Amino acid sequence: MRMRFLGSTSEAGACPTLYETDRGTIVVQGLRLTDPQALADLRDVLDGETAVEVPRELITEIARRVLPGGSATTEPDSPSAPTASG
Repeated sequence: MRMRFLGSTSEAGACPTLYETDRGTIVVQGLRLTDPQALADLRDVLDGETAVEVPRELITEIARRVLPGGSATTEPDSPSAPTASG
């Protein structure tokens, strides 16, 4: 599987970050969710799965860039591209 950097709200390449795969899926890089109350709210977590927390602004910005009708005309293609800033 290959991935293409979509964007991040973090500075200096830290997480959270979103990637698009050549399989048509999205990969989320972030800190593992460890709050016991939040974990208790998750449903049907399978072996090998985990949850990460992502700012709403990151998802909104990336959606604007990659979905049809989005306002952005260019998409970042490397980790050196500007970060999304909601």
